[in-house]
Amino acid sequence: MKIGELAKRTGLSAHTIRYYERIGLIPYADRDRSRQRDYDASILIWIEFLGRLKTTGMPIRDMLRYAALRERGDGTEAERCDLLEQHRERVRAHLAELEACLLVLDTKIAGYAGDQQRMADYDATPPERRRKPVATRTARAR
Repeated sequence: MKIGELAKRTGLSAHTIRYYERIGLIPYADRDRSRQRDYDASILIWIEFLGRLKTTGMPIRDMLRYAALRERGDGTEAERCDLLEQHRERVRAHLAELEACLLVLDTKIAGYAGDQQRMADYDATPPERRRKPVATRTARAR
């Protein structure tokens, strides 16, 4: 498939695809007779995986390391697994942090909902205002 179709199918720009190719994140594409890039459909799975790594915050240097290990093939499985396990722990820590932030937001939002309900109750039936009995009033100096 040509670079334009790959761009359309992956959501990446042609510029980004060429950049990924240049830095070694994706393998160089074969060229057709007119010297245009001709990608195999299997690249779609790899690019989708890279997108997941990017979405989860893996630094590009780690993605490059993983890609290099993948390119070397057999014998690198343990290193690749180790790299992914380390990243998974960072993702889990980030998720825990986001969960804590979400709890704070939910609590704050619930507090505002409570304020709105209290105001609605107050507006519906304002409390009676009473004056203090005369005997308890403090005398003002004249």
